[in-house]
Amino acid sequence: MAEIIEIKDFNTPELDVYARLTENQLLNRHEPEKGIFIAESPKVIERALNGGCVPLSFLVEKRHLETQAREILERCSQIPVYTAEFDVLTQLTGFKLTRGMLCAMRRPKLPNPEEICRDAKRIVILENVVNPTNVGAIFRSAAALYMDAVLLTSGCSNPLYRRAARVSMGTVFQVPWTFLEGDFSWPEQGISLLRKMGFKTAAMALREDSVSIDDPALMREEKLAVVLGTEGDGLASSTIADCDYTVKIPMSHKVDSLNVAAASAVAFWQLGRGQD
Repeated sequence: MAEIIEIKDFNTPELDVYARLTENQLLNRHEPEKGIFIAESPKVIERALNGGCVPLSFLVEKRHLETQAREILERCSQIPVYTAEFDVLTQLTGFKLTRGMLCAMRRPKLPNPEEICRDAKRIVILENVVNPTNVGAIFRSAAALYMDAVLLTSGCSNPLYRRAARVSMGTVFQVPWTFLEGDFSWPEQGISLLRKMGFKTAAMALREDSVSIDDPALMREEKLAVVLGTEGDGLASSTIADCDYTVKIPMSHKVDSLNVAAASAVAFWQLGRGQD
């Protein structure tokens, strides 16, 4: 049976992870092995547990202890559960809990890019996508639309930020991912690695020499990396120049482009078909 602890003191240190530590403090760049992330909602928490993430504590709205939180709490019977009424938890965290449940978890060690790309056919490269909502939405599309892995440059929002993981519906724990850093930094070493592993690279960008997303040669590529850029400026010119293809989604009504999350869904569906 889980240890149920009713919140009576907002200042108890055990609640710091939910109420007083920022995402960057939770990340703990200096000691990554001690890093923590917050999973929000039963669906996200369940997928994190299924992905092997280790829970440290729960924060649960009291009315959900015997309803939607029950199965997860039974599964993690040795983990402390902090609880209070809705108004108290909203005051503590500063936001309304999605479906009344948060879980503090240990950050898993990230794999290296070679490991997650070894058996992949379709992968995603995110270059400096800083909005966590967009990162989460892209992961959800990647999981649903035949992408095998996601690689992120160091300028991207972390997929385990609370909002990103929630928007992804927990698919950040299903699609393999890691950052392109160190020996695999982007773009030089990253693109070199992809070529070494047999991938062609497709930069999503509006240029005069861009091919349509349904280009036959593009569709026939056995191994393809779809490269998406930041929300405002798109991909760096040097990145586009280094890629094998520059690819566009044809537009109508004089619309020039889609939001990066919307564009990712179109690109993954078109380029990932037949790869499942």
